[in-house]
Amino acid sequence: MNKIWDFFAENPMAAVIAAGEIGFWVAIGAGLLARYLLRLKRTSTVLLALTPVIDIVVLVATVLDLQGGGKANFVHGLAAVYLGFSVVFGPSMIRWADVRFAHRFAGGPPPPPKPRGREKARVEWREWGKCVLACGIAAAVLLGLIFLVGDGEQVAPLWGWLPRLGVATAIWFATGPLWQELSPKNDDRVSEGTRR
Repeated sequence: MNKIWDFFAENPMAAVIAAGEIGFWVAIGAGLLARYLLRLKRTSTVLLALTPVIDIVVLVATVLDLQGGGKANFVHGLAAVYLGFSVVFGPSMIRWADVRFAHRFAGGPPPPPKPRGREKARVEWREWGKCVLACGIAAAVLLGLIFLVGDGEQVAPLWGWLPRLGVATAIWFATGPLWQELSPKNDDRVSEGTRR
């Protein structure tokens, strides 16, 4: 346990990112609780609207840390990646949680069944497109941080995140849409034949 506290003491940005992720889920949970159990729709809307504010706080903390002379490291790059993925995937994560919470606590309809066949392939392509967009936003934030701070040596580790984003996109493509397209289960005719 001491090692964890030591890590956060040495890397305050890691604590900011961890607090941001925890805050993201707390805001979602509190917003859904307010909406469905307490029937406080306006309060719920405000709580759910806090999720992008949390992203902004993480970004501002990153900029302030670097402009204050902090040397960029892995965690500063992670903050940019967190921002990109949170902005792109955050709304769909909220919708996912909302449907399940409404079904469980407010008599809402059950979540839709998992897609199959061609529909599953379309979902994989859409999610990979969102990954590309998230990586693009993360890359733009990284480049913004690099040029905003301007000190080559101070921000050198941030450059290393750009190839990582490319690798993440390629892995997502291979394990998502490409895998689904090459899978025999993806063929609707095969699916229909196996159901008979």
